Amino acid sequence: MADMNTAARSDHQTRFTVAIIGGGFTGAAVAYHLAQCPAVDQAAILVFEPRDALGKGLAYDTGDPAHRINVPSARMSLLPDDPEHFGRWLAGTGVLAGDPRAHQADGNSFPRRSVFGDYVSSQVEPLVDDGRIRHVRARVAHVSKTGTGWQLQDDAGNRFSSDLLVIATTHPAPRAPARLAEAFVGHPRYIADATKPDALEPIRPQDRVLIVGNGLTAADVIASLRERGHVGRILSISRRGLRSRGHAAVPQEPYGNFVSPPPQSTRELLKRTRLALRAATADGLSWHAVLDQLRAQARPIWQGLTVVERRRLVRHLRVFWDVHRFRIAPQVEQALDHAITEGRLEIAAGSILSARRHGDGMQVLIRRRGGAPETLDFDAVVITTGPAHGGILSSQSWFSELAETGRLTMDPTGLGLACNEMGEALDVNGDPQLDLLIAGPLARGVFGELMGLPQVSEYAAAIAGQIIGSIAHTYKPIA
Repeated sequence: MADMNTAARSDHQTRFTVAIIGGGFTGAAVAYHLAQCPAVDQAAILVFEPRDALGKGLAYDTGDPAHRINVPSARMSLLPDDPEHFGRWLAGTGVLAGDPRAHQADGNSFPRRSVFGDYVSSQVEPLVDDGRIRHVRARVAHVSKTGTGWQLQDDAGNRFSSDLLVIATTHPAPRAPARLAEAFVGHPRYIADATKPDALEPIRPQDRVLIVGNGLTAADVIASLRERGHVGRILSISRRGLRSRGHAAVPQEPYGNFVSPPPQSTRELLKRTRLALRAATADGLSWHAVLDQLRAQARPIWQGLTVVERRRLVRHLRVFWDVHRFRIAPQVEQALDHAITEGRLEIAAGSILSARRHGDGMQVLIRRRGGAPETLDFDAVVITTGPAHGGILSSQSWFSELAETGRLTMDPTGLGLACNEMGEALDVNGDPQLDLLIAGPLARGVFGELMGLPQVSEYAAAIAGQIIGSIAHTYKPIA
C-alpha cells in the first residue's frame, strides 16, 4: 500500500491529474475523449470503477439475454459525431450472428445491452493497456479538498491526489415504499433492487409476483421472468398505472416546434404539446414524432422555464414524459403484450396501504384507483420504482463528505446535483467550482434531458472538452 501511495503522490508531482469517479458509460466516455486528445498527452487520467471493465456500468453490465438496448443501434455511439460507429462495430465483429431476434422488420437493431457494453469497453481498454487511462478497480470511500486539488481514498485505503475531479456516477438504487421494506426485509423473495445481478434468481416459475413500479425496469423484469420460464401471475402496480411505451411502427421525422418561442410555463408547454399531437394525427403521424421533437428541443425548453415551473413540470408531468420518452425495445414490448394476452400480467394504477408476512408468502393490502381496498397474496415482491433522486447526497460516504463541507448541493428540481451549464458543480453559496465537474445523469436538473443516449454521449464529450480547455488555459504546459 505504501508503494502505491508513494507512486500516486510522485505521479501527481509531475503530471496534471484528472480523477473520474464512476467508470460506466459516462465515466468511460469522458476518459476516452480525454485520452484521444494530443493536448492532454502529459496528463494522468484515473478512473475509479470496481467492475473489471470500463464502459459497462449498471446499465450494460448484465448477462440477462432479455435486457436489450431501448434505442436503435443506429443511434447508439460512443462518438457523438459518428452515430454509425456502433453499427460498424456490430457489422465488423459479427456479434449479432447468434442473435437473430436483435433485427427488426423495419431495419433497426436492438442488441442485448451487454453487447453495447462490450463495444464501449473495446474502445476504452486499448487506452488502459497503453497507459493513457489508469483503471483503479476500487470504490471511492473518501474525498476531500486540498489547497491545490483533491485527495481521494479508495475502499482499500489507497490514497490518490488529483488536480480536477469528475463525478460520473449514476442515481442511487430505488427506494422501496416504507410499508413494504418494513414488512418484507430479509424475505428471500423480496427483491429490493432488481438491477443487481441475478436479483430474480429466487423467484420460482409458479410464483405470484407483485412488481411495484411500471417503468423501464419493470418491463425488463417481466421480460426476464418470461425468459426464465416464469408462468405465474404478475401484478405490476404504480400510482398512475402508466406502462412504458414502444417505438413507432415506421420511422417518422420529428414533428412540431416548441422553441419559437420556448414556452414560459408548464401549462403552456402542455397546451402546445396537445395541439401538436392533434396536428400530427391529422397528418397521419403517431405521437412518437411529437415526443421526438420535444426530446430534440428539450434543452432550450427546459432552460426557458423558471425554477418554479421546472419543479411544477417534474411534479406533474415527468412520469408522463418518462413512459413516452424512454421506450422499451420491441422484444421487451412483445414479452409484455404476450403476458397480458395470456392473462398472466395485469398493469394497474393503485397504492400500497399495508403489508405483512403470511407464512412463507406475503400479503399486501392495495387500493386500485377508484376501487375498494383488497388483500392479495404474493410469493415474491420486486421493487422497480426508479432512481431515488432524493437520496443522492446520502447514497455514498464521499457524497456526504462533500455535502457537509458545502461543495455539493442538490439541484432545486431535485433531479440531481447543482451545477452550471459548463458542468461545474455549484457549492452551497451557488459559486461554480472549476475543478469539480458533474458528468452524466446527475446533471439532469440543469439540462433537463440527460438520461439516455445520444444525449449522455454528447454531454460526456462536452465535459471532456471542458477539461481540455481547463488544462490548456488555466494551467501552464508541463515541460
